[in-house]
Amino acid sequence: MPGMAANPTIFDKLELPTAIFEKHFLDWSVPDKDMSLEDYALKMSHQIKHEDAVLIGVSFGGILVQEMAKHIKVEKVIIISSVKSNSELPKRMIFAKYTKVHKLLPTGLVNNMELLAKYAFGETIPKRLALYEQYLSVRDKYYLDWSIDAIVNWKQTKCADNIVHIHGDKDPVFPIAYIKDCIRVKNGTHTMIIHRAKWFNEHLPTIILQ
Repeated sequence: MPGMAANPTIFDKLELPTAIFEKHFLDWSVPDKDMSLEDYALKMSHQIKHEDAVLIGVSFGGILVQEMAKHIKVEKVIIISSVKSNSELPKRMIFAKYTKVHKLLPTGLVNNMELLAKYAFGETIPKRLALYEQYLSVRDKYYLDWSIDAIVNWKQTKCADNIVHIHGDKDPVFPIAYIKDCIRVKNGTHTMIIHRAKWFNEHLPTIILQ
């Protein structure tokens, strides 16, 4: 499951041995009006057709797959550049929860790629904007408002036992200082699933199987 506003092309460089693994990609859809994250996760879980699947989610997708795993039996949940509980959210997001300041964000400007990249990836590097335009395809204002609200108001306080957390030590969206019990990727940023694909191709098969 890709991160907020992103599509499955963020996994294009992910190469898993085809003799062992079969990849299935999930995609975001605009939630129904007033739909809770829990109900959205239940709806998404109906797309999982295999028993004991391993769910992998990036960023907000990591939050979603944890919620999906509450509805179906899974072998393992792997989250990348994400959080395992609301205590791992950075202080600015906790501040947003109580002040509702996130509702003032200009999400109506969703066709401003620099702004969308800042929201989704925590980066606004000009040379990467054309690249990010390929990855960021969900530009519906209601979806963005819903996603940001779902993140800052996430209720999970304790994660399940079958969660593996992979996190970069240079992540600007979910800083490593707030993250506990993770596989740390040196110099990994919030977009490391794209820019550090070599690391994932080397380590992810073992992480899935162990």
